[in-house]
Amino acid sequence: MVMTNSLVLLKALDVQTWTYILVGITFALYISIAIWSRAGSTKDFYVAGAGVSPLANGMATAADWMSAASFISMAGIISFAGYDGAVYLMGWTGGYVLLALLLAPYLRKFGKFTVPDFIGDRYYSKTARIVAVFCALLVSFTYVAGQMRGVGIVFSRFLEVDIDTGVIIGMLIVLFYAVLGGMKGITYTQVAQYCVLIFAFMVPAIFISIQMTGHPIPQFGFGSELSDGSGTFLLDKLDGLSTELGFSEYTEGSKSTLDVFAITLALMVGTAGLPHVIVRFFTVKRVKDARKSAGIALLLIVVLYTTAPAVAAFARTNMIETVSNKTYADVPEWFKKWETTGLITYEDKNKDGIIQYVADEKTNELVVDRDIMVLANPEIAKLPNWVIALVAAGGLAAALSTAAGLLLVISASVSHDLIKKIIKPTISEKGELIAARLSAVGAVCVAGYFGIHPPGFVAAVVALAFGLAAASFFPAIIMGIFYKKMNKEGAIAGMIVGITAMLLYMMKYKLGWFDDALPNKNEWWFGISPEGFGAIAMCLNFVVSIIVLQFTQAPPKDVQNIVENIRIPSGAGEASNH
Repeated sequence: MVMTNSLVLLKALDVQTWTYILVGITFALYISIAIWSRAGSTKDFYVAGAGVSPLANGMATAADWMSAASFISMAGIISFAGYDGAVYLMGWTGGYVLLALLLAPYLRKFGKFTVPDFIGDRYYSKTARIVAVFCALLVSFTYVAGQMRGVGIVFSRFLEVDIDTGVIIGMLIVLFYAVLGGMKGITYTQVAQYCVLIFAFMVPAIFISIQMTGHPIPQFGFGSELSDGSGTFLLDKLDGLSTELGFSEYTEGSKSTLDVFAITLALMVGTAGLPHVIVRFFTVKRVKDARKSAGIALLLIVVLYTTAPAVAAFARTNMIETVSNKTYADVPEWFKKWETTGLITYEDKNKDGIIQYVADEKTNELVVDRDIMVLANPEIAKLPNWVIALVAAGGLAAALSTAAGLLLVISASVSHDLIKKIIKPTISEKGELIAARLSAVGAVCVAGYFGIHPPGFVAAVVALAFGLAAASFFPAIIMGIFYKKMNKEGAIAGMIVGITAMLLYMMKYKLGWFDDALPNKNEWWFGISPEGFGAIAMCLNFVVSIIVLQFTQAPPKDVQNIVENIRIPSGAGEASNH
């Protein structure tokens, strides 16, 4: 009897109460882990004492990697862009493979704390280190802006606070466990966050797949017939709904082949240059552990990435069918609740009380922020309240796990690479740890500002961060490992030219800084979007580096010997731990 009453009570709880319960439990878990694993040394703070197991590091890397862009925005982009949205799937997945095979083991063998640390020592130059610190801060702040916006979106809907308040709550939580635990606390928190986010992503996907197609595996449901007895395949139905409303077919792309190639390449090489992901491979004991954890992380990432297209198709189909051509008075409750956040807006242009959702901007009356699609999907499909709240907890786990990793990169860049290595080499370990924590506090404040005033929707901001990483770090790291004759002058010139080109293009074509109005896509160079320009800037970096190398001296012999050593497989079982 008691059990029955408890079940009835739980079933009666509303979404907001369930959200408080599930988010409260997960936040308590994260904070408890941070207290349990608090950092006592700079090595704990920067690389978790370099003693993390491959399994734990693989799970932490997957959580670090799958940010709010992966959890919240990627399926949202695919649901609106259809085939064109696949560039994010290809770029991010392919980039992780590139990182695992080309960079992770060699960087671990080099045995440093940060990417600027590697560049500063490999290119035997304080200037190279300073340029790398600037690039790391720029990439990390651009990336973290997307995460904090993701946090604000989740809180604004499910805790019914405004987005700004949501960002501030997220700042306080991430500040607590990032500052207290450092990389050690973040690592074990991210293990828990991976479990939360993957469970939260898969449960509603499985529910909706069964509901719409009868298949419990979303990946199969994506290519299956609908279970309504019509004999129509899901994607055929979605193509039909899209064309009826004046949109292009869901399964047809509108981007040029060159732009698709450029965006995919920029995302791939940007992945391989992301400082907050690279630093994860410094936390394991041995080079072979870096390889193992990279493989484990890839398998864990694939679970979400192969499910995202199915979630996108489910969400788009349900959204069109429940809203388009319906009277405003009859719209479902979820619509009204999201409307209060400002992320769905309806303007009755022809005053007939019917929602006209069409491709033609002049007659279209409905504007939907693509970032809400994953979060609203369970509500649209009328799933139980606890599933809706679970998605909120998962979105927060994804955003906070990546934000924490980025904040650590920012604090390490300031305390270790600037203060310890350049400004005050005599600083004590205790002083450096204090500086790292203060840097993290400052970084959280700046990140919060960007979260409240973001330059675009989550995945677009994140895509620009990948472009910046591709333009700056990737060539310097690749040539630093595989081209022993690359010198400091070439690397510095390449990084400066690459990051500058990407910044100028981004400012002009994404932010409209040099024009009265934002230039349209017909003015893009070679038809390449700002999200794809990182590939061009990366090529500029390579070209400038090699040209400058021809007119300057080769690196010292000892530096060339270090480069030879990190590529030797024999005896690679133990890595340097200094």
